[in-house]
Amino acid sequence: MIIDSYLTLAEACMGEYKEKGSKFIAYGYPFDDENELEMILTELKSLHTKARHYCYAYKIGVDNNRFRTNDDGEPSGTAGKPIYGQIMSHGLTNTVIVVIRYFGGTKLGASGLIHAYKEASREALATALIVEKYITNTYELTFGYDHMGEIMNILKELDIEITEKSFESECKVSIQLRLSEESLSMHKLKARVLHKSVEEIDESTDIPFCGISKC
Repeated sequence: MIIDSYLTLAEACMGEYKEKGSKFIAYGYPFDDENELEMILTELKSLHTKARHYCYAYKIGVDNNRFRTNDDGEPSGTAGKPIYGQIMSHGLTNTVIVVIRYFGGTKLGASGLIHAYKEASREALATALIVEKYITNTYELTFGYDHMGEIMNILKELDIEITEKSFESECKVSIQLRLSEESLSMHKLKARVLHKSVEEIDESTDIPFCGISKC
């Protein structure tokens, strides 16, 4: 079974938890690229210049192989792991949570820290708008103006998402196909354009007047 859908944050969210004078402020973001992390941390550090710790966890993808936790000076396992635990318990991916701690003068101990980072993360996610997204592949179709009307109508009838269109010397249309439906959708598209049945179409079937390339 192909897993091609996932839950993530629709937009940034924030939550706060206080314990014995320490304040824990959690920020959650939709997160598709590890290269975005430095920018997020830089922005939060400039916003909270007097904070003591900037701990975080993130997960990307659906295979549980792309994740990271960081305790930023807190005792090992007391910050990043409970933050990550909230991402997992809410069934999220492509998500990062950064929890900023202002030290209140009283040490909380390992169990107290774990609870605080967990609760701050939970508070942020409690305010979040969570959405389902799909993993897709993009194809570019290239064809002449004489076939534009027919192909555009077929794409609409098959409910295939068009992401880009360019009508200059030739027509170029980018489409997205959901991973689990990719093969069948492409077979249906080729069958309709060629006026054939789906059973007559295979992976090697070409459309003479329409180039199809995977991006």
